[in-house]
Amino acid sequence: MMTNLFSIFDPSTNILNLSLNWLSTFIGLMFIPYSFWMIPNRHFIIWNFILNKLHNEFKTLLGTKISGSTFIFISLFSFILFNNFLGLFPYIFTSTSHLTISLSISLSLWLSFMIYGWLNNTQHMFIHMIPQGTPSILMPFMVLIETISNIIRPMTLAVRLTANMIAGHLLLTLLSSTGNNMYMYMLLILIFMQILLLILESAVAVIQSYVIAILSTLYSSEVN
Repeated sequence: MMTNLFSIFDPSTNILNLSLNWLSTFIGLMFIPYSFWMIPNRHFIIWNFILNKLHNEFKTLLGTKISGSTFIFISLFSFILFNNFLGLFPYIFTSTSHLTISLSISLSLWLSFMIYGWLNNTQHMFIHMIPQGTPSILMPFMVLIETISNIIRPMTLAVRLTANMIAGHLLLTLLSSTGNNMYMYMLLILIFMQILLLILESAVAVIQSYVIAILSTLYSSEVN
């Protein structure tokens, strides 16, 4: 029974005192065996086409300095995409709607970029804090602003993903809870609206995973 609107995001639901909701994060592993089929099916061909497009785009943003670095961001895109889509199915916990997952991903990536940048390209990192053409009197303020904007990057990445996942699920829950006392013709309109919202949420699941991957790639390219 749903005690409040946010109970659908409660990860503490358990069976025999075992919290099993977080196991939904690993359901995406079921999609991996498709790539080992002797004859590639349509699913594998389409997915391989998407990954190749992402590889070419990330390679353009990152350059060719580190071979294979695009696979980090392709894996990030795939992981978030699977979890976003799985959250649209009934009775499957949406792990990306929690800062526990999203902040762990964004913070670990950001810390690795910062440690690598400050240890290997210290001068470049200092130069990046002051935009070209900044007057001398504004330089201290620009350094402060750039430092703050750099520090809040992992939080903005995590909150963007979490807020979008929560907002869509709450809207679907609110609309579905109003159908108990409706007439038949209103119920048909409600079902049609739910289908449209579900299509919109599917698009949001793809867009948010793409945005996280692209922004992470851009943040990585700044430290080189």
